[in-house]
Amino acid sequence: MSQYKCVIFDCDGVLVDSESIANQVMVDMANELGANINLEYALKNFKGASIHRCLELIADLIPERLPDDFIPNFRTRSFESFKNNIKPVEGVTEVLEQLTLPFCVASSGPENKIRLNLELTGLLPHFEDRIFSCFTIKRWKPDPGVFLWAAETMGFQPDECVVIEDSLTGVTAAKNGGFDVFGYTAHDYHNELKGQATRTFNTMSELLKMIGER
Repeated sequence: MSQYKCVIFDCDGVLVDSESIANQVMVDMANELGANINLEYALKNFKGASIHRCLELIADLIPERLPDDFIPNFRTRSFESFKNNIKPVEGVTEVLEQLTLPFCVASSGPENKIRLNLELTGLLPHFEDRIFSCFTIKRWKPDPGVFLWAAETMGFQPDECVVIEDSLTGVTAAKNGGFDVFGYTAHDYHNELKGQATRTFNTMSELLKMIGER
């Protein structure tokens, strides 16, 4: 029997394989302004960060001021790339189909992005009324606000929940809120999560057993 009563999933990199897609768009747009960065830089510095933090980093790398329409242009270009390229994280569909505990998604992205990516990957029916966005409460990881809001809405205390994250920022946010957090390390390129997350795992096939569902 599981020690947990609720599972809170991050979205990007945990449910949908979107990190490299969104970061490549960010790299392309930054380089058009003279940043001279690559995808490796983006995955190290942008992964798990709010878009405002990403823009601060880019602003320090370019000779001119960031254009005012950078964010809407980024949303347009990244949404188009998602439509052509996004897939569910390998094995996560099977996890959601077999998970018997209540679960939800809590993400740094805006709700329309979360919904789009879940819909494109066929995962939206699992989360229809259980989507929590940092944009709604205007608090971003590593602030634990989105996880606390999700847990309260779902009807549970933080110590009754486990958060599933793939970024150090997200892991830190969960810990700041008093949650256990399992770190998904398939794309933990800099080995940041081990020793920070409560436990780590490398394939989704391990997750149900870790939660106590098998």
